[in-house]
Amino acid sequence: MQSPFQLALRHSFRFASFLDQGAASNSAVGCPRFCSAMAPSLCAIVLSSVFLVVSGMGSALADDPAQPRWKYNPKLLRPVWQGNTVEGEPVLFIRDPKTGLAKASLLFPARKILSVQNSTGDIAYEEGRDYHWKRESRELMLPANSRIVSRTLAELRRPAGSQKYALTHRDGNGEIFFGGKLEYHNMQTCITYTHAPEDWKTRLPTFNEQALPRTIEKLRAHKPVSIVLIGDSISTGCNASGWAGEAPFQPSFPDLLQQHLEARRQTTVRLTNLSVSGKDTRWVLSMIDDVVAPRPDLIIVAFGMNDAAGRSALEYQANTKAVMTKIRETLPQTEFILVASMLGNPNWTRLQHELFPRYRDALAELCEPGIALADMTSLWTEFFKRKQNQDLTGNGVNHPNDFGHRVYAQVLSTLLIPPAGINAQP
Repeated sequence: MQSPFQLALRHSFRFASFLDQGAASNSAVGCPRFCSAMAPSLCAIVLSSVFLVVSGMGSALADDPAQPRWKYNPKLLRPVWQGNTVEGEPVLFIRDPKTGLAKASLLFPARKILSVQNSTGDIAYEEGRDYHWKRESRELMLPANSRIVSRTLAELRRPAGSQKYALTHRDGNGEIFFGGKLEYHNMQTCITYTHAPEDWKTRLPTFNEQALPRTIEKLRAHKPVSIVLIGDSISTGCNASGWAGEAPFQPSFPDLLQQHLEARRQTTVRLTNLSVSGKDTRWVLSMIDDVVAPRPDLIIVAFGMNDAAGRSALEYQANTKAVMTKIRETLPQTEFILVASMLGNPNWTRLQHELFPRYRDALAELCEPGIALADMTSLWTEFFKRKQNQDLTGNGVNHPNDFGHRVYAQVLSTLLIPPAGINAQP
């Protein structure tokens, strides 16, 4: 159970996520110029939020025993690129305003649909009544009078200047609809299905004992492991249902990772999350003392979405390398996972999408024994070949939904748990 102070911090960081989301008018989310200009006032607001919650609202935010709880399920942490079953894949059905036909696409051709539910998991939809599909097809369609939520593409737009943040669409026709909490989550439908095994033609994470030997050995020996995560708003948990406090209350990827490691390796994992919304690789250079204070065995460095406002791959790499060098001056044996970020909405004009694969390659050049790459970039590139942004987004532009947070945890777990451990039955 979290203390009121911990809850206050979590809610204050949720508020701070506006820094990530609101920088759009200046640059990509979390623009350094915006952060610099707004830091004093934001700091005061965040501290005030902490004080108010602790002093006057703590009881309201304290854990309510009657509130539904997320239950750890190892099936959800099995890598989506492995095996023949996908659990709870999200889609957002897009309706043609002329024909009324609504459809959406899966990652794989479905052999058997096991369940179709709303995103909160409290409504089960029926084949025939609510949806149609054909065996070995990736497409699902909605009949007239289906209970499943659908939207037209126009409904995922807003007029220019009508939102608090400028999210100009690439075609110049208005703005991308912004969802600050679970607006997209509530429009998405979750599908569990089986499919033929497929060998993805993209870079996939693999377990390599030599990449993180000290951490993996501690996990294998069931010894306590200390992990520090430092990143941006994705790493704070933005737009996960648990972060928003609504069903199905799924934790964001840091908590999922911690739960999965503890369950699979039967040990204690202390994960210290120092992530702050709106930050980038330049900022983390000022956080070295905080990062080393817990004396972590493993540090996860997860930036890129805010750097993609325009920072070159060369500078991004230099900042990341400097962070590791400074940390190892104090903790020479600490190991690192460098996260190559998910992709944001390709139709958002403020994101320079060509930078993401360059960042990934820049991080890969830094890898050696003790430094591993968690490549979300390649997975999201493949996702976008098969699905649309509205299926995978948490806020419309640059955050994952519950499924995306699970993928983050799956990739990180793959680097730390041998395949037999991941695929073992509960």
